[in-house]
Amino acid sequence: MTPGIILLALSYVLSQFFRAFLAVLSGPLETDLGTGPDELAVASGLWFVSFALMQLPVGWALDTIGPRRTAAILFGIGGAGGAAVFAVATAPWHIHAAMLLIGIGCSPVLMASYYIFAKDYAPVRFATLAALMIGVGTVGNLVASYPTALAAETIGWRATMWALAGLTGVVALGILLLVRDPSESEAEDQSGSLFDLLRMPGLWLLFPIMFTNYIPVAAIRGLWIGPYLNDVFGLTTEQIGQATLVMSLAMIAGVVAYGPLDRFFGTRKWVVVAGNMLCATAILSLAGMITQGAGVSIALMAAIGFLGASFPVIIAHARSFFPPNLIGRGVTLMNLFGIGGVGVAQFASGSLHRAVSDGPDPATPYAIIFAVYGALLLIGLLIYLFSREQAQSTVPLSPGKQRV
Repeated sequence: MTPGIILLALSYVLSQFFRAFLAVLSGPLETDLGTGPDELAVASGLWFVSFALMQLPVGWALDTIGPRRTAAILFGIGGAGGAAVFAVATAPWHIHAAMLLIGIGCSPVLMASYYIFAKDYAPVRFATLAALMIGVGTVGNLVASYPTALAAETIGWRATMWALAGLTGVVALGILLLVRDPSESEAEDQSGSLFDLLRMPGLWLLFPIMFTNYIPVAAIRGLWIGPYLNDVFGLTTEQIGQATLVMSLAMIAGVVAYGPLDRFFGTRKWVVVAGNMLCATAILSLAGMITQGAGVSIALMAAIGFLGASFPVIIAHARSFFPPNLIGRGVTLMNLFGIGGVGVAQFASGSLHRAVSDGPDPATPYAIIFAVYGALLLIGLLIYLFSREQAQSTVPLSPGKQRV
């Protein structure tokens, strides 16, 4: 844990915060700016879509100019700048613009750390290190739950966002000063292109599960948990904050649990299959028991958070296909599908909620949305069943940096 890695981990904590805090602020934002669930779904979708679309240029930048400048510049301008725009928002479209900027700013931070792990550490350790980074970053989900609700009620959501803008700027400066790029000989290797990756048949069977795996966790925790618990059970902002805290803790536990499983069982594919099958079961159960009680729903959402944390294992599976010169573009290509899936789902779920929310039962729109999430995950999992596993690629590590 070098100082640079610690700074990247802190930036990822903030990235996790920014994708999840709208659920807690849904009440105050609707009161002050008139942003209902549909508009917040658009704002959340803009974060994920801008984040996803940036993965291709981020991948190129990681392989050419290195993770230090890539992460510091984008996180400073987009992350801190977007949080400042959010703090001064006076209309729903300002929230949309802010979330778009923040998505751009957060786009390189996790992949920068993955790039360093792939270059400087033994390939067999990648899944564990990737899971550890996500586990640390998920602390941002904790901060975006009950603590944010308390901050919004104590000092107001605008002052909270100003504080986050300042913190984001400081972390970006720290990344610029303390992160160390891999050796020049590796960072300057620019041979190959994205099309070389797209010509690998094995990856095409991983793209669908990558696209659908993160949708239920990120969409529910990042937005729908708030409006759902408020509309169906009448929970307050503070109570919603406590519920999101429970789901966030489950997500952290899930990431930590998934991390070493590929080495323990000797397989990545079947760890992903088993975990996502159980996750789909929990999602469909939530849709089927949508009005059984707030406690039941929160328990099922916690199960979804725990079981849906296989993201780093899927990345590690894909990592085994990447040649050394395309590691940056490889991990960001997979992240494009993972984050892009959530962005598409948020836009679609906002429209779906709007289309079916006129009925007498406030629970019906949420049951439909959650059922769609479960069906999408099962489709991605079905295609993934035809994927193959291969031994870890023997990636040469930077001279003098070989670590096990």
